[in-house]
Amino acid sequence: MYDFLKKTLLNDRFILVVILINSVIIYLQESGFNNPVILSLDIICTLVFIVEMITKHVHYGVKGYWSNGWNRMDGILVIISLPSLITPFINVETFNFSVLLTLRLMRVLRSFRMLHFFPNIAQVLEGLKRALRDSGVVLVSFLIFVFIFGLINCSLFKDVAPEYFGNPLQSIYSAFRVFTVEGWYEIPDAISSVTSPMIGRMTRIYFCVIFFSFGILGLSLINSVFVDAMVADNNDDIKEQLKRMEEKIDKLTKKEKTE
Repeated sequence: MYDFLKKTLLNDRFILVVILINSVIIYLQESGFNNPVILSLDIICTLVFIVEMITKHVHYGVKGYWSNGWNRMDGILVIISLPSLITPFINVETFNFSVLLTLRLMRVLRSFRMLHFFPNIAQVLEGLKRALRDSGVVLVSFLIFVFIFGLINCSLFKDVAPEYFGNPLQSIYSAFRVFTVEGWYEIPDAISSVTSPMIGRMTRIYFCVIFFSFGILGLSLINSVFVDAMVADNNDDIKEQLKRMEEKIDKLTKKEKTE
């Protein structure tokens, strides 16, 4: 029995199929399809993940299992989704909604297990980590500008446009919207509609300057830094290949000269 479980549950293709089936089931459940067959399949998938984790603990050992990054992620996702097993047996109408929502979220998180089946995902995640590290200063600077302009806009427009700048937090969010090119023109239009024509024109110019400086140039800078850091390992490989080619050429050149 153990050999069968090991052969089946240590097969990545089988586990990927179960994850995909479970993701489809979750999709159907969140769409309102909650018949007994779907609920039973969801429980079966959860039990498969539990047995898989136990089998891997026996095969690799506790230390060997948790020393692997992907196993740690899988194990944590399985553990936090265990309470979802009780959702088919509770009365939704009388059960605390926030707790029910948490249980549903825990079940949905199981779909994250698909990540490590993607080709070269480890290299992608490593590139993402390197990009976040290398672009950290630019990202922090961007957030500081959002904070500063949020406070400035709150001081200037909280009385004329309280729906956007009524308090500092709301104003910072509106500044973030402008910086990220999200409905940036709606805000100055709303201010201009309740102010004099002169103030309206100045407001539009002010937001256009912010939009161009930070929404276009600022985000372009962040994107360029981020993308450059993401592909930095590819550039390193190319540089290493060119270095080896130059060394070979130098050897051939020296060999021809000696002959």
